[in-house]
Amino acid sequence: MQKHSLRELKGIGEKTERLFQKLNIDSIEDLLQYYPRNYDVYEPPVSITQIRPGKIQTVEGVIVRSASIKKVRNLSIVTTTIAGEGGQLSLVWFHMPFLCSTLKKGYRFLFRGKVIVHDGMMEMEQPKIYTPAQYEPLLHTMQPLYGLTAGLTNQTVVKAVRQALEHKKLCRDWLEEDRKKRYCLADYNYALETIHFPANMREYKIARRRLAFDEFFFFLFTVQRLKAKTQVQENAYPMKRVWETEKIMESLPYTLTNAQLRAWTEIETDLQKKRLMSRLIQGDVGSGKTILAFLAMIMAAKNGYQAALMAPTEVLATQHYGDLLTLLQQQNMEFCQPVLLTGSVKTKERREIYAKIADGTANLIIGTHALIQEKVSYNKLALVITDEQHRFGVKQREAFSGQKEPANVMVMSATPIPRTLAIILYGDLDISVIDELPAKRLPIKNCVVDTRYRKKSWEFIRKEVQSGHQAYVICPMVEASEEMEGENVLDYSRQLQEYFGDALHVEFLHGKMKPSQKDEIMTSFSKGDIQVLVSTTVVEVGVNVPNATVMMVENADRFGLAQLHQLRGRVGRGDAQSYCIFVQGTEGEDTKKRLEILNQSNDGFFIAGEDLKLRGPGDLFGVRQSGLMEFKIGDIYQDADVLKAASEAVSEILKLDEKLELSQHEQLKERIEYYGRGGLENISI
Repeated sequence: MQKHSLRELKGIGEKTERLFQKLNIDSIEDLLQYYPRNYDVYEPPVSITQIRPGKIQTVEGVIVRSASIKKVRNLSIVTTTIAGEGGQLSLVWFHMPFLCSTLKKGYRFLFRGKVIVHDGMMEMEQPKIYTPAQYEPLLHTMQPLYGLTAGLTNQTVVKAVRQALEHKKLCRDWLEEDRKKRYCLADYNYALETIHFPANMREYKIARRRLAFDEFFFFLFTVQRLKAKTQVQENAYPMKRVWETEKIMESLPYTLTNAQLRAWTEIETDLQKKRLMSRLIQGDVGSGKTILAFLAMIMAAKNGYQAALMAPTEVLATQHYGDLLTLLQQQNMEFCQPVLLTGSVKTKERREIYAKIADGTANLIIGTHALIQEKVSYNKLALVITDEQHRFGVKQREAFSGQKEPANVMVMSATPIPRTLAIILYGDLDISVIDELPAKRLPIKNCVVDTRYRKKSWEFIRKEVQSGHQAYVICPMVEASEEMEGENVLDYSRQLQEYFGDALHVEFLHGKMKPSQKDEIMTSFSKGDIQVLVSTTVVEVGVNVPNATVMMVENADRFGLAQLHQLRGRVGRGDAQSYCIFVQGTEGEDTKKRLEILNQSNDGFFIAGEDLKLRGPGDLFGVRQSGLMEFKIGDIYQDADVLKAASEAVSEILKLDEKLELSQHEQLKERIEYYGRGGLENISI
């Protein structure tokens, strides 16, 4: 597949191209795969009594007083009042003085906007104005809303996408007709156009199913090829059992659970085999996977080899390094020489670490993506461990394979995936499940509340902080949006700091911050310098802060249950009782039923299974539901049937034509090569 420049599209010059590049959109092909993050659905008007604050709604009403304008410093404010079914409603606009000539007493319009509560009264801010005739054709339509960057408007993206679709209209479909019929899949071109501009929810679901299938298919195809390659590889670094690991287990201040012991036996046995180990250690949050990683690394070092542990963040890598150092010092194991390699290591120290890794002096290496840079040359790398594997791409995992000899691979994940789906997604790995929590771990106390209990929750946080503890508050959005409803990190953190005053230190964290900023905030929080951290879900795979005892999740109904469970796992890691407060942003029996599952259970695997049962196809609005598998559009829970279909198709095609030499697979081969050149780098599990 040839890539086409964005500059081929009318209206996109150098400046606009650079704005698109900030969103990792470098070509027309990238633009077409930049799917809407949400849709603005034009619902029927509601009565004034039905209005709910915080939601974008449409009301119909008659203007009871002509619009007036007042100036507050440099701000011009237009206000008026409408009467409709159930009462009256105030409307306000900023910097739009020209509206005074339109908003005359006695005129009837439809007003669409977000309603807020101001001084105890409801008012609609900055609503768009329609006549009944103008609103009628918009009713039930779905307008795409894209993720943006400063300087780039939604309208600019929409115009560019429309042109791009014309440009690529004759793209040939790689999937054969009989498979499309068998799996109820739409034509690729139809799906691509419809996902951007669906006429209705039915069309959206049809398009989404096809694109999710493609995404799963190309990922699984790569996984299966990786499996075929690793299955025939001999272990160049066979190991023997060592008594040091037994000594550590006997001297730990706690007893390993039966599940941990079972998993360790499987790891230890794998490392002694002639065939390379490829094993997934899947355990719930706090089940004790890290100690197993340390034991495996020590076993490798005692056998004269090197072991590397790669973590998704610098903070987590630094924490693992500190924990390993403490363990080695307690056990007096001088044969182990650990080093920490991250992006922030200074040049001189980095060169020294490279030299120690290259000559084998350093035999236990902990770090981030810095571990797979070209300049790192390992001596006898026998074991590679990745922590939270779903944060790393397939191609990144393969990068370790470029060493002199392929290494044994151990993957750790706290993602509670039902076993049936885990077998598909981790097709190249054997699976060990740690399904027990340490005996001394106190169960987290949960509660599901609505927004009326927000202030009570804040007071509870204040009480916990005054007792010497810390708290997380999770919001679904980074900043306020006209199109999307929900709490946002920036406004919420300001609001909380004002509420608590100087008594508490509140900070915010979100994915748009630079990595160095994120690491600085998380380090300060882990040290206790920050008492309350307001964040998006970037803390889902974060740092171990045993002192944090409260997790409060705003708009909890906007997240999948599995992700909420992951977030809850940030607390309950110390000796103190911990709490999780799920704030329900929307009402309804279905929402309440889903959140009650979290209220009743702390078992991640049970929750994931229930999530799978409850989530129907076409869950659409708000935050990416699972958040666990970083596909662009596919969701392993919501699209479990599509995932299974894609897995079946991959197996059939590989069995029939492994090298894709048949003419019917010509387009597929081209697509696979395209994904191999970088398309898969953004797909990670």
